[in-house]
Parts: sequence; structure tokens; C-alpha cells
Amino acid sequence: MGLFDFVRNIGKKLFNRDDEAAAKIQAEIESSNPGVSGLNVNYDPASGKVALSGAATSAEAMQKAVLIAGNIQGVAEVEVNNLQHPAEQEPVEYYLIEKGDNLSKIAKRFYGDANKYPKIFEANREVIKDANLIFPGQKIRIPK
Repeated sequence: MGLFDFVRNIGKKLFNRDDEAAAKIQAEIESSNPGVSGLNVNYDPASGKVALSGAATSAEAMQKAVLIAGNIQGVAEVEVNNLQHPAEQEPVEYYLIEKGDNLSKIAKRFYGDANKYPKIFEANREVIKDANLIFPGQKIRIPK
């Protein structure tokens, strides 16, 4: 899997100082409890790169940890080379939300049915707290 790209200046404002970034990102991932044990987070302020290590209980848990970290303002990339996880179980696609999007519109695009938006919401509950509050530049999972 390796490296995931994100929009660095978009996302949840979580830290004000670079020296507190890694601890705050780790706390944010752990508070959502996506299924990662022994989590360790490193943050490089020059590049905005976050490196995650630990053990994920599933590929989905790894994906959620990546999205939680990546959708934080100041993060441009998330690397998971040291985050152990089982092989990918379910095919998943990632989508970068654009201006004018809502979950129904995204569901219509990917599934052909706007009423399937709850599937997208449930797959991203750790990143999207309210189905009506998504923003351009946010990256989400689109389960098949």
C-alpha cells in the first residue's frame, strides 16, 4: 500500500505547533478506535508526511487510520509501510470530495443510486461525523 496523498491545507485543524502534531494525530486516531494496536505516529513538518506504525486488525482498520490522519490540516501524505495489516479483503476506492458534492450525489455517481449514501457514510464514520458536513478536499473510502 505505501503512501497516500492528501490536500495539506484542508481538513480538521488539530494542532498549532509542529512539535505537538504527532501526539495529537495519534490521539485523534485512537479516540476513533479504528482497530489499530501499538499505534505510533511520526510527523515531518517540512513535508507534512505522517508515518504510521503498529498493527491493524483488518485492511479496513488500516484504511480508516490513514483517512483519519490524512484529513487533518497540515498533513500532505500518510505512509503505512510499518503498519501491519491483513491483505485487502474488500475492494475499496478513494474519492476526493469536490465543491458541490454531497453523499447522495457521490452515491449516485459510484452506485447509480443516491439512496445508497448511508453505505458511504458508514464506511467513513470516523472521518465524517455528520452526513451533511463534508468539505472539498476531504478524502473518503468508497466501498464496492
